[in-house]
Amino acid sequence: MVSTSAEPTPDGLLVVDKPAGWTSHDVVARARRLCATRKVGHAGTLDPMATGVLVLGIGRATRLLTFLVGADKEYTATVRVGQGTVTDDADGEVTAAPGAAAVDRAAVERAAAELTGDLEQVPSAVSAVKVDGRRAYQRVRAGEEVVLRARPVTVYDIRVGDVRPGDADGLAVLDVDLEVAVSSGTYVRALARDLGASLGSAAHLTALRRTRVGGLTLADAHPLADLEARQGSPMPVLPLADAARASFEPRSLSVEEARAVGYGQRVASVSPGRPGPVAGFAPDGTLVALLDESGPTARSLVVFAPASS
Repeated sequence: MVSTSAEPTPDGLLVVDKPAGWTSHDVVARARRLCATRKVGHAGTLDPMATGVLVLGIGRATRLLTFLVGADKEYTATVRVGQGTVTDDADGEVTAAPGAAAVDRAAVERAAAELTGDLEQVPSAVSAVKVDGRRAYQRVRAGEEVVLRARPVTVYDIRVGDVRPGDADGLAVLDVDLEVAVSSGTYVRALARDLGASLGSAAHLTALRRTRVGGLTLADAHPLADLEARQGSPMPVLPLADAARASFEPRSLSVEEARAVGYGQRVASVSPGRPGPVAGFAPDGTLVALLDESGPTARSLVVFAPASS
């Protein structure tokens, strides 16, 4: 359900299909103007070259973003095997060009399988990871050598699509289309780099499109140009309660439980040990809070409804 209420823009999620060439901050700045509010944030950065699902929180829904950042994600990507770059994507200078003359589809599928599962991944040197208080990409651009620590990630699935032999200024390369499902914190650029290394060559990302963040997909996303065309009209915001239902496991609260949770009190967990936030709803469908049910009693992570709900 999409809200069509009058100004001001209601609290909720605005899912944007980010165009290439825009930073996530650019999109947030434009959304602030379109939604006539400063209270806009995003749930996970997309590089300027990337397109696809960028989840924005409007108003009180910005309080959901911390938890959406940790959601699983899916991408479609194109990887060029045979060349490596300083940024692990097409925006960077080529630093290695061993070629891919000896690489075939079977080898790509084997290497992709080896990169599936629980991994220790070293982020790209131009990632937003902080090193002694500064972003890694800032240090790289300043000419510093950056070595980042590996961190645990999970690659749930890599599906190899079209595999196309090509030529890059006389160098034999292989362009590989992938569909990737990963945990939060996984760098697809780093996957491209590691795929090349597994193949005894080098590789970098030439295209990236995010197709899902948690329960939100491209079907929920609006091209930025369409939003621009609606300027002055209500934005297609997914209301707060609907956004929570789409993104988190829902839990129905009784009147008494809703009142207790609204005051920040604990209530019994329905499924003790359940991972991830749970969205607690009052009997009238109002989103009361996000709950942590990891223990025998559920505690409020963030409260939305007033205590009298």
